[in-house]
Amino acid sequence: MRTEAFDFDLPPELIALRPAEPRDAARLLVVRPDGGMEHRLFSELPQLLKLGDMLALNDSRVIHARLAGERPPRALGGPTVGFEATLHRRVDNSRYLAFVQPARRLRAGDAVAFPGGLTARVLARNQGEVEFGFELSGAALDAAIARTGVMPLPRYIAKKRAPDMRDLADYQTVYARQDGSVAAPTAGLHFTPLLLERLKAAGIGRADLTLHVGAGTFLPVEAQDTNDHVMHAETVFLDTGTAARLNAVHDVGGRIAAVGTTALRSLESAADETGRLRPFDGETSIFITPGYRFRAVDLLVTNFHLPRSTLFMLVSAFMGLETMQHAYAEAIREKYRFYSYGDACLLIRPA
Repeated sequence: MRTEAFDFDLPPELIALRPAEPRDAARLLVVRPDGGMEHRLFSELPQLLKLGDMLALNDSRVIHARLAGERPPRALGGPTVGFEATLHRRVDNSRYLAFVQPARRLRAGDAVAFPGGLTARVLARNQGEVEFGFELSGAALDAAIARTGVMPLPRYIAKKRAPDMRDLADYQTVYARQDGSVAAPTAGLHFTPLLLERLKAAGIGRADLTLHVGAGTFLPVEAQDTNDHVMHAETVFLDTGTAARLNAVHDVGGRIAAVGTTALRSLESAADETGRLRPFDGETSIFITPGYRFRAVDLLVTNFHLPRSTLFMLVSAFMGLETMQHAYAEAIREKYRFYSYGDACLLIRPA
């Protein structure tokens, strides 16, 4: 499909710079299979799901992935060069791939330094992406990144304000457990411990999986045709017991509700042609656009996404492009708040 089909105009004042307080006070646009819509609150989610439904949550935790670095002079008397690196994919215990601005200031072999004594060497550079080999590894590297880096807020927020202490909690789900993401699975930001308890009391199940979100999730689609876009890869872990619990939901006629596009992509990557979920431990680069046949997910809880993004393409595949165009137009008319700290929608897929 032409990428321009997924464009829309969004007033900049609707981009949320802070989350709702409390988290579950965010608004929730419910989109029904026939395209009908309801305006609700996220706190009403227990009433909108059914006994026996199960939520699939991404328990990945955001690391302090944005680092300010310096490259020493290459020649006597030369300048020290500053740059910003956003780690987006771990290669092994001591190596990371990162998006760097400006990347042209670095080349293979350069030694670089970050605050707090953290050092690395540039192993390779491919346009704006750089591979760093750090002197530290494993848990020692994790601790150094946590001390040195800052919370990697999306650019559309970071351009308007600097990250602060509030973001340390705000940009993390209350159920985050597994370190590794460089962007939050933002649909989950609306949950509170009390809401999770209310869902449990209403007979709504919960299954945790892990997808470590990469910074590539925010990259715009540059190709004119979606068939020419190369999707970034992300690491997924779905264990045997969780897959079995999710399969059991479908076996008795229940529904699986993915919380966020990351959970949906994880489940669809782990599903076979019949819709049965299998354990999954590896990478997925699944790119979901209209025409995709969904196999595992019945409902989707998600935020409002950027124009021309792979995420808006995914929700358009889930509900139909025309339905989502109408839903987003309605959200804009009603002044819903967009993007990572914004409001949410509950999408109920046509059978």
